[in-house]
Amino acid sequence: MQAKSLRRDDRALSQDVTVRILEKGEYGILSTVSSDGQPYGVPFSYVYADNRLYFHCAVEGHKLENLTANPRVSFCVVGETEVLPDKFATRYESAIAFGQAVELFGDDKLAALTEVLKKYSPDFLEKGQRYIESDAVKTRVYKIEIEALSGKSRK
Repeated sequence: MQAKSLRRDDRALSQDVTVRILEKGEYGILSTVSSDGQPYGVPFSYVYADNRLYFHCAVEGHKLENLTANPRVSFCVVGETEVLPDKFATRYESAIAFGQAVELFGDDKLAALTEVLKKYSPDFLEKGQRYIESDAVKTRVYKIEIEALSGKSRK
């Protein structure tokens, strides 16, 4: 996985630390571009596993129209933050992934939904599996193969 270069090299994070931000994040912002060039960012929950990001969504909508027009995306996760009022600054950590969104089907779709379940509802796996089996047709699932990744922080 290639790292994107940063303007402030002194704030760059290692790949290991950047991946940890992706692993522990609760939500991120997916950025897409419409067929007429209009950018669009939308927050949602996700799972990071094996150098991929997985997310699920409704079966139609603006995000999906954009992904059909152009599957190239960026995905940003902000980790811990702290405003430093007396320094007129903020302590932060973030990760940005770049890649292409690809829709999943069949067993791959179910496996990704199971990973979402494990992350967000680990105490309800059995009930969650039944929910996935009954409602999987009402959702679309995508993976983003990470082509480039960068992490940045101010400590």
